[in-house]
Amino acid sequence: MAASCVVLLALALTLLVLVAWKRWRWGRAARHVIVVVLGDVGRSPRMQYHALSLAKCGFSVTFLGFCTSKPHDELLQSDRIQIVSLTELQRLAVWSQSCVSGSALAVEVDVQEASSLHLSPVSLSQNPPGLPAIAVCWFAGCLCGSKLVIDWHNYGYSIMGLVHGPGHPLVLLAKWYETLCGRLSHLNLCVTNAMREDLAENWGIKAVTVYDKPASFFKETPLDLQHQLFMKLSRTYSAFRACSEPSDSGMERSAFTERDAQSGTVTCLPGRPALLVSSTSWTEDEDFSILLAALEKFEQLIDDGERLPPLVCVITGKGPLKEYYSRLICQKHFQHIQVCTPWLEAEDYPLLLGSADLGVCLHRSSSGLDLPMKVVDMFGCCLPVCAVNFQCLHELVKHEENGLVFEDSEELAAQLQMLFSKFPDPAGKLNQFCKNLRESEQLRWDESWKRTVLPLITDT
Repeated sequence: MAASCVVLLALALTLLVLVAWKRWRWGRAARHVIVVVLGDVGRSPRMQYHALSLAKCGFSVTFLGFCTSKPHDELLQSDRIQIVSLTELQRLAVWSQSCVSGSALAVEVDVQEASSLHLSPVSLSQNPPGLPAIAVCWFAGCLCGSKLVIDWHNYGYSIMGLVHGPGHPLVLLAKWYETLCGRLSHLNLCVTNAMREDLAENWGIKAVTVYDKPASFFKETPLDLQHQLFMKLSRTYSAFRACSEPSDSGMERSAFTERDAQSGTVTCLPGRPALLVSSTSWTEDEDFSILLAALEKFEQLIDDGERLPPLVCVITGKGPLKEYYSRLICQKHFQHIQVCTPWLEAEDYPLLLGSADLGVCLHRSSSGLDLPMKVVDMFGCCLPVCAVNFQCLHELVKHEENGLVFEDSEELAAQLQMLFSKFPDPAGKLNQFCKNLRESEQLRWDESWKRTVLPLITDT
């Protein structure tokens, strides 16, 4: 605890030095925003989208965060966005679970890179994790007159509560911190109407709902790009490899597709497996034993003679519980199902979603007030979703319209059986959900952001 306070002070003092040193540059910062993520930039898609939208609207952006995973290429190629790496000092076990990624919360600005920082009239900070970022951004803002904007993705204390229990002193302290610091901001954004109402009623914080929307690169993947992706992944993951080599040496085959090298024509293999996709941060708010139990029931149905396809189940992501679930998966002895758990490059993830047949979401919000961004991305790719139910899921998933909602593994198994019966069936429920998603003409992130966030940032 004492060590955390020392590091927090060090961070505050570091920013204080930067403020004093760069104050003369204030006049040049009128169109400059600092985006702060006390986590991995590459695994913070919503904050990446904020940065890109700001840049497209003429703002210069300094993006502070850990650089563990590669961000999207568009972010790296923008001449208006400068990514400044944060250096992790040490793992402080007492605080580690309050960060979504499981990383220690104590960080300091890399001094060499921080020398390029410009002061900003606006700092946009993600929460969670918000300790100590929110307090430090507010403190720095007091010194230089900048405004603090908080983007509430969830409540950090509720995530800590999954590990320590809701009555643990650290959880209560985190809740007090979030309540106090949240009221110090000039503007608050949040991800659902349910969270907006809760912030107003229980925290005394007025917020504006900014729903997650898919970026433009989340779309259905053309068959030729599907084949390229499958062949690329087949070099590492056996689930994507063809069961047998083509008799014609001029044909190139994956588990799902076949390409004629002479004509370049790509076709789907007859009798191909169905591709089921999920993504996760492998944290306590997602119980993958539900999916594994449903897959066991699905396998039993095939053994009993049901007309169902073999499955390839791809679960993407990194996180603290990945090793635990990987061991559980290895203990299963599926004959008709293959499960792989890759970490995909930022450019490959949308291609995979756009190639899949069904998405599964096991996110149970720790607060009951946030929505899974993975489902937003899946819908952007016109990919139907089966999602586990929780308090405000109805703001995103419309049961029997763009997907299905389930309560447990039995219900999920029944939904998989119904959706994949006679696969691929052009007249089936799965294709009807796809059609509904195509016809919904979903609003994309950039357009939504310009309507909701840009006027607020401009007026701040």
